[in-house]
Amino acid sequence: LDTGRLPVETYDLIARLQRHYGLKLRLYHPRHELLEAWTREHGINAFYESVELRKGCCFIRKVEPLQRALAGRKAWITGMRAQQSATRDGLPIRSFDAGSGDGGLEKFNPLSAWSEREVWAYLKLNQVPYNALHDKFYPSIGCAPCTRAVTPGEDVRSGRWWWENPESKECGLHVRHA
Repeated sequence: LDTGRLPVETYDLIARLQRHYGLKLRLYHPRHELLEAWTREHGINAFYESVELRKGCCFIRKVEPLQRALAGRKAWITGMRAQQSATRDGLPIRSFDAGSGDGGLEKFNPLSAWSEREVWAYLKLNQVPYNALHDKFYPSIGCAPCTRAVTPGEDVRSGRWWWENPESKECGLHVRHA
């Protein structure tokens, strides 16, 4: 998903991944008419004003494009790990997400039980390109204005939407539906 506000390091990673694996990634962008209407009504940085406005921005920039990407699909594979946040604790490897796709879809989280150490060992062993911001203490990376570096010992999601309370640290992509 290209939200239109990603850090330059994320765009660099996209280019490196395409070269490294010899493929062309299909990027999904926000619908310009939705984004223009939202920005006109609320302002370019209104997401700082309330959780509701931030989630509205996330919906237009991330959730709706993902809905288009998943349309007609039967499954979704994520990189989520249970260790990443309290809201992801107990994350199953496989579940049925009734709220995604056309009538729901299977959702696979193959890294659910992996530790951060295991992820980095795999990346190094297999020479997988990664976002350069990770080397600058950004364990969780989203849109540039909504992401900051963390200090050692801070929760890995503390750099995301740092102006909000910890219970609000999800954008809406990974909402558990019954």
